[in-house]
Amino acid sequence: MAAQALSGILVVALEQAVAAPLASRILADAGARVIKLERAEGDFARGYDDTVYGQSSYFVWLNGGKESIAVDIKSDGDLRLVRAMIAKADVFLQNLAPGAAARAGLGASDLRKAHPRLIVCDISGYGEDGPFRDKKAYDFLVQGEIGLASVTGYPGRPARVGISIGDIACGTQAAQAITLALFARERNGDGAALKVSLFHALADWMNVPYLQHRYGRRDVRSAGLSHPSIAPYGAFACQDGPPLVISIQSDREWRAFAQHVLGDTALGTDERFATNVARVRNRLACDGMIAARFMALPRGGVIVALDAAGTAYGDLNGLAELAAHPQARFVRQGTSEGPVDLLDRGARLEGAGPVTFGRVPGLNEHGASLRREFTVQ
Repeated sequence: MAAQALSGILVVALEQAVAAPLASRILADAGARVIKLERAEGDFARGYDDTVYGQSSYFVWLNGGKESIAVDIKSDGDLRLVRAMIAKADVFLQNLAPGAAARAGLGASDLRKAHPRLIVCDISGYGEDGPFRDKKAYDFLVQGEIGLASVTGYPGRPARVGISIGDIACGTQAAQAITLALFARERNGDGAALKVSLFHALADWMNVPYLQHRYGRRDVRSAGLSHPSIAPYGAFACQDGPPLVISIQSDREWRAFAQHVLGDTALGTDERFATNVARVRNRLACDGMIAARFMALPRGGVIVALDAAGTAYGDLNGLAELAAHPQARFVRQGTSEGPVDLLDRGARLEGAGPVTFGRVPGLNEHGASLRREFTVQ
């Protein structure tokens, strides 16, 4: 990320769980000052687990670089304090239960009237209109509603994606929308009211199976480690050692694979396999040939052949292998209970120097100083 690109930007985040904290953490990573408003018992994600020195892994991942203050927005005094913060803020972000912010007088329309340059971002489960508008939503529920579980797992066995993918989609979309709104404000001087939802953020990611279903009249279902639209694609056992996963993305790659791995150049132009559409149609036969060839060779021999063909391949790793992966990058982050090592976020600015993440705050760690700073005299 561009270090300190958002320096000078104040974000007030009335947030909990995953989606909104991810959005505000992305902004904090870019240099924004983020004040995290928590209820007296804290963001409930603090209690998801206790695996990181007694702290929640979710909370540690999502809340670096923020200041924490415990507030009760049903209290007149705390509500005045929050309003004083918002009056000086560039961004107000919230993901309370549907309607809760508006009932407290912190709805987007009221705030934007009082502060025209303010960018307000409301995160919800299902969006601001429609029959599900007021329904509570969590990541797993949205994965079910959106049809994602039906295309995940194995045939006849729908599965949840193993991470909170709906929250992640929503949080990254919210951070992107806020950043774009800040950029637009530099040009026109106006703030914005942004509406982001788990359902609609993840719906965008479902467009390929949706299009295949609507226009191809295909009932797209879960395919395990294979791919509903690409072949060959999957995990194959070798004569020894763990399986290898391969992915062939073009017909040219297939011809090279046929020559160097399968040892039969004619298969490259065989009408059953020459195109991806044909290979998908004849997936069982295609996969059967590959499985037999891999089992006939030691794993090292398969890798030599795959390298010669220029075929993309990899290992089917677990978390222990991820932790020891030669490509993994780690950064140290402070927490209220001691430093932890996290996987690097990914994007880097060339020449920016070492990447550092802000410290994860304890509950209400900055409460006293923030109350002094924003108390209305």
